[in-house]
Amino acid sequence: MKKTYFIIISSVIILFACGSTKEKESFLNLDFEKVENGKPFGWYIYFQPNYSVYLDTKNVPSGKYAVVIEYRRDSAYLQPITLSLPCYDGERITLSGFIKTENVTDGYAGLWMRIDPIYGDKTIAFDNMQENGITGTTGWKKYEITLDMEPANTRQIVLGGLLEGKGKMWLDDLKVTVDGKDIQELKPYTPKPLPADLDQTFNTGSGISFPALNEQRINDLELLGRIWGFLKYHHPAIARGNYNWDYELFRFLPGYLKTEDIAQRDSLFLQWIDKLGDIPECKNCRATPDSAFLKPDLTWIEKSNMDTQLKEKLHYIYVNRSQGNHYYIQMEPSVSNPQFLHENDYKNSPYPDAGFRLLALYRYWNMINYFFPYKYLTDKNWNEVLPGYIARFITAKDELEYEWTALQLIGEVNDTHGNLWGGGDKIHSWRGILRSSATVEWIENKWVVTEAPISDAVITSTLQVGDIITAINGKDIKSITDSVKPYYPASNNAARMRDIGRDLLRSNDSIISLDCNSAGHSKKVVLSLSDNSNRRQKQEENLLLNNRCFKFLKNDIGYITLKTIRKEDIDEIKQVFRNTEGIVIDIRNYPGTYVPFLLGSWFVSGETPFVKFTEGNRNNPGEFIFRNRYDIPKPEETYQGKLVVLVNEETQSNAEFTAMAFQAGDNTTVIGSQTAGADGNVSEIVLPGGLKTMISGIGVYYPDGRETQRIGIVPDIEVKPTIKGIREGRDEVLEKAIEIIEKQ
Repeated sequence: MKKTYFIIISSVIILFACGSTKEKESFLNLDFEKVENGKPFGWYIYFQPNYSVYLDTKNVPSGKYAVVIEYRRDSAYLQPITLSLPCYDGERITLSGFIKTENVTDGYAGLWMRIDPIYGDKTIAFDNMQENGITGTTGWKKYEITLDMEPANTRQIVLGGLLEGKGKMWLDDLKVTVDGKDIQELKPYTPKPLPADLDQTFNTGSGISFPALNEQRINDLELLGRIWGFLKYHHPAIARGNYNWDYELFRFLPGYLKTEDIAQRDSLFLQWIDKLGDIPECKNCRATPDSAFLKPDLTWIEKSNMDTQLKEKLHYIYVNRSQGNHYYIQMEPSVSNPQFLHENDYKNSPYPDAGFRLLALYRYWNMINYFFPYKYLTDKNWNEVLPGYIARFITAKDELEYEWTALQLIGEVNDTHGNLWGGGDKIHSWRGILRSSATVEWIENKWVVTEAPISDAVITSTLQVGDIITAINGKDIKSITDSVKPYYPASNNAARMRDIGRDLLRSNDSIISLDCNSAGHSKKVVLSLSDNSNRRQKQEENLLLNNRCFKFLKNDIGYITLKTIRKEDIDEIKQVFRNTEGIVIDIRNYPGTYVPFLLGSWFVSGETPFVKFTEGNRNNPGEFIFRNRYDIPKPEETYQGKLVVLVNEETQSNAEFTAMAFQAGDNTTVIGSQTAGADGNVSEIVLPGGLKTMISGIGVYYPDGRETQRIGIVPDIEVKPTIKGIREGRDEVLEKAIEIIEKQ
């Protein structure tokens, strides 16, 4: 288990633990004496199934507190506690600490430490005492582990204690030294800046002026975008950080735009590549395996009208491409989604000049081309996207048009994770800064009011639950919907209509007029909008937070909403619902905590596969391979009743992954409607103008290879709300769940 698995789990922890280190540097709390909310301050505890972590004031070697990791029940797993540190200058780092154990079996207790690289996805050094872990019952004793350091290549150091298997361990009085010196007396290592970091030539603008764009010019700019991106991710000198590749584009463009024929163009490309320096023979570059799920597509080189010498040069670079650390890309160590490094968002220029706007297109297109696991699932062939957007980016006349163009480009990947999550201020203003407190949803192909506005928001008539909106401010609702669809990126139509519905009743005007069909009768409603119209949602969320996440629907049917579930609820849920006839788990929301293993293991009778991933390859951009599958662990106790899981378009990402875990259960039925179709970890992308977006960074599949991207979680029984049911105040999906349990 366990070494490999522990590397994965501890890396996941770092996603949450490796924030600002300033406070940790001044007070590392290695003796656990500083406590916040009942937990040791500065430490991250990612709770694993069947374990608890708490502070003990009686069994301590010194001071007031020691940390306890205790196995509770069900299947044995492992439970670490984690502290994240910056890098320090030195040759060897040592972690020492006192450990006491009680009845440790089926595993061991110990210290652990790992050194993560700056750019790479391979751990620099790792030790978790697997070979000499502590078992049985032992008194307080000092232990230590030591790792060799590589400060220039280190991103962070993570360490702590762990219990694998059963039993109980105490941990206290840790100490970290570098070459014998206490790190609390040392300053973090500061690496020397690379040439790419020092290049500030175009900080105030690209200075690029584009001539009139004809078909040939666009073809040449398409080729430049391909070659620029190919070199960025393959050329060893760029990978070493020797060049600010954004600014090298601006150095190259003026001469390139003056070329008059293919021979002159290709000669300029060859000169550009030669200036980057000689490329040594790569002795560890391997060919793409036949088993790869996706393979790099370099057919564009042969299909182009480049001369033979340039084609051969590009092929030579590919065969001898960069390996290992890369200035611009790494694969996140735990789940291998891409992390795009050293990408400046140039946020001080919200309407970047034409050169930077073209850079935005080149950057995004190549990131998707080489590192998006679902490029093959887009509606439009990705090769057609680049030439189709060149003129649009270059000629965008103002900030709003630039944002719209970027948003449409993002929409071409057909990924619900993709949107403008940062920047996009002009679009936000254009859509309207005021909102109605009413909720509108797409039901039976109509826009239906599912939550009526708060009473003071209605000026004339009454907007009721179940009313169908047919026009807004006199404009037909269908034409409104069709006009905005291109600006709502989504994996599928269910997610797109969900997002459109959230914005339908937005405006910069304080009132809007609606034409409605109310139970067959036409009426007009005037609504008041405000900048605080989400207060109903806030009230409902506060109500949920102040109530338990589980309850009885009937004497023998339990109900759990994952929206507000907490880890500490799991044991009580199992105890309260153990003998029920059935349980309904509602994932028509985003889970309040991560429960695929914590709760999912209760519904299987043995170790059960439920998911497998594809991962990209920084050493061979464009290659994706399947990783080993993931299993729900075997529990000591299995729930014997029926499980019904509720899903809809609100079920997205972690919620979809969680639904997959529950689907692996012995007696599970999933009901509802199509989910958002955006599963898996996300990778952030920044673009010039301060724009931020994301993509699904790993491919998520069922063990048999079925996709979840775009499709979502397919219900065993499709049940959708109806307008009639909405008007009657019913939850028809929940009603069906109860019916399924009662009929078993």
